[in-house]
Amino acid sequence: MSWLLAIRPKTLTVSLASVILGVSLAHRDGYFSGLYLTLTLLGALLIQIGTNLCNDYYDFQKGTDTHERVGPVRVTQAGLISPQKVKAAFIGVFILAAVFGVFLVLRGGWVFLLIGVASILSGIAYTAGPYALAYWGLGELFVLIFFGPVAVAGTYYIQALRFSWTAVWTGIAVGLLDCAILAVNNLRDIEQDRKAHKKTLAVRFGRQFANFEYVFCLLVPALIAFWLHAWAASLVVVLALLVMRKSSLDKLLPQTALLVLVFAVVFSVQIILV
Repeated sequence: MSWLLAIRPKTLTVSLASVILGVSLAHRDGYFSGLYLTLTLLGALLIQIGTNLCNDYYDFQKGTDTHERVGPVRVTQAGLISPQKVKAAFIGVFILAAVFGVFLVLRGGWVFLLIGVASILSGIAYTAGPYALAYWGLGELFVLIFFGPVAVAGTYYIQALRFSWTAVWTGIAVGLLDCAILAVNNLRDIEQDRKAHKKTLAVRFGRQFANFEYVFCLLVPALIAFWLHAWAASLVVVLALLVMRKSSLDKLLPQTALLVLVFAVVFSVQIILV
């Protein structure tokens, strides 16, 4: 149970959504490989799990996670798993991701070697080191790039062995939805992050900015989906925004994570069937 808490399964919709969208676009264009779908999904999930474990470890080491934490349990801070075991786990998970990545490199070429290495290094650098991405307000940029166009267009390429601008734009849409998850997370932790000198965008620019960021990260994907003729996915996001605006933003993490997955499924079903 403690390890399940550590990998934060509710957040894994981010990786799952990106792969679903990339594969669906490729399937629509007449390309599909179950083998490479499996390898891509495993690689993406492992990199995200490794990143989650890495965050758990380094946020504890830096004193960001304390007894005042109001979000989901962090196993290192809570004493459920020792720091040494969490560190060993994220190293092992990243190594396993690299093993699966070898097969993707053999199919997709050296570009996927760069993507894999950059993804793992960014996952570590998200909270590790003196210039950690999350501690300098660069978390959204990392999430947008690697869980957005890189993940969706990369998944498409592994399937089709060709580039797709549609996959890039679709990736930007889902990447922004992923950033909405981060906006909720950062707004919830704003006071604790401020004390720990973790300069997220919410800390740098305040609560009003975080609320604006959340709305922006939902509305733009809705517009992109509509432009790409995935009007059902666009409608899902707009309806979700109308419903969720009645709730306090800092309590919408699970709902927003679910929205990312629903968006991907509805988008995929529509582009395949219509």
